[in-house]
Amino acid sequence: MNKIWSSRLIIKFLFALGVWSFLLLGLLKLHSNRVILEEEIQSGINNGRLLLQKDGRYQEATSTTTEKFLPLDVLIDNRTKLDDDQLVRDVESRLPSLPIAYWSKHKNFSQQKSSTCAKYPSIFDLEFNNIYWQTLHTSNGTFQLYGAYYDIRKKSRIGPAVRILGMIDRIEPKVKTYCQFWFDGQKEPYIVKTFEYKYVWYNKWGNYKQGIYQPYLIACQIPKPFHGVKPASVSVVENECDTASNNLRVLHNTPPDGKKKNFAVCVKGLDFLYDDLSVRLIEWIELLNILGADKIYFYNLQVHPNITKVLDYYEAEGKVQVTPLTLPGGQPNVPGFQHLYLTKKTNHKRQNELIPYNDCLYKNMYMYKYITLLDIDEVIMPKGDLNNWAELMDVVLPKSLKQRKEGYHSYNLRNVYFLDGYQHDHGWTKDIPKFMHMLQHVHRAQNYTKPNQYVKCFHDPESVLSLHNHFPLSCLGGACKSFPVDTEDGHLQHYRADCVKSLKKSCEEYKEHQIRDTTIWKFKEELVQRSMRTLDKLGFFRNPPTGRGSRDLER
Repeated sequence: MNKIWSSRLIIKFLFALGVWSFLLLGLLKLHSNRVILEEEIQSGINNGRLLLQKDGRYQEATSTTTEKFLPLDVLIDNRTKLDDDQLVRDVESRLPSLPIAYWSKHKNFSQQKSSTCAKYPSIFDLEFNNIYWQTLHTSNGTFQLYGAYYDIRKKSRIGPAVRILGMIDRIEPKVKTYCQFWFDGQKEPYIVKTFEYKYVWYNKWGNYKQGIYQPYLIACQIPKPFHGVKPASVSVVENECDTASNNLRVLHNTPPDGKKKNFAVCVKGLDFLYDDLSVRLIEWIELLNILGADKIYFYNLQVHPNITKVLDYYEAEGKVQVTPLTLPGGQPNVPGFQHLYLTKKTNHKRQNELIPYNDCLYKNMYMYKYITLLDIDEVIMPKGDLNNWAELMDVVLPKSLKQRKEGYHSYNLRNVYFLDGYQHDHGWTKDIPKFMHMLQHVHRAQNYTKPNQYVKCFHDPESVLSLHNHFPLSCLGGACKSFPVDTEDGHLQHYRADCVKSLKKSCEEYKEHQIRDTTIWKFKEELVQRSMRTLDKLGFFRNPPTGRGSRDLER
């Protein structure tokens, strides 16, 4: 009996001990969960790891990404929002022809009653076409206007004027138009009749028909009360009292120190969407820089991404300037389709090219002593003991003045072909990288193309009125005069796979008779070093250069 009672007592004790232990563990667990919950709530406030459910309970997020990455690790543009002044400057850099700064300063003009019939147009009411063009619809034709320029050159017979560059879908336009000049500080425009439409093309070249956009240079004389004052902007209208659908900033670029630089190179709209000419472009830019080009002005239609990479690099270096470009009117601007259009519609292509050529002339006519138009497969090469363009012109000018005391509007250099096939016949030069196209191709046609045929010129911007690829089309003070540079002093080296189509017959003669011309090798060491250094900086090498080449890159 005592044994039974003792056993029951032990069982009761163990049971009570177990209940007490369970209650104690439960209290400890409850306290622990409360502490954890408070910590997680606080952590959720700090880093967002907890998600608040509809019932108010917190649930831990399944992702732990935020434990690894902080907001500062995300690479986004955190610059502050542009204010109005910064926005105006940004837009002006993208649309140089838009007088947004002037409009921002005087935008209340359009709201004020004017004693004249014309009102200052709001920039929001202008009609734009393909980004960079402004439109005027008239009773006889449509104008697509690209740029306006202040012309106070001494040789201009019409006196101070504004030249407006654009395209009109008419030949010999008859419609009468007016220029509304807006001067800073004047609340009303000064209105003058358009002086002339200068055709920047020859009708014998083709496309001389109505309905096709033709290149024109429109002139408006600045009235005598405003001689010596540059208009801030200009609009072209059909009727004097019209509220304009266009308003162009009048450009007048001058050197900051008042001294002209020597040479500017203008390059037509680049159309290399599918052709990666980046390496050849580097060699070309570096060579022109060695020869004395102070700056190269490119116009960009569509190019390969690697070409963009090269142009961006040189633009940051201050050696080039790149202006985006479109075709006006109903012409295509879709990548690929535009290239096909320009390839098949040759005369349309050539007429459109005259816009960037002449825009480059008028933007830089007070900035440089000479302006030359080159393609990226062409180089004006000084010969003999001459090492750059400045030395070349020092020889050419005295010779030209003996022929014509009043001087020449341009100085042309004969064209000679360096065809790709020549080099294939002679192999590669071992101490020159194979990708240095011009340095490797030192065999050319023995004969030049005919005088005045496919030449390129150094133009005097104080004398020329409008430019074509090869010659000035019109000049100030009378008929254009171009001096032929002696081939002993210099020539145009033209690097092509084949001759142009129009020279198909004579091309066989060029191919049959060839000579070795290593004139370019006088720049070989410097050109290789410069090109290699740029290629290396831009990451074009699969394996970085080693040995002597790598040391050269560090110079």
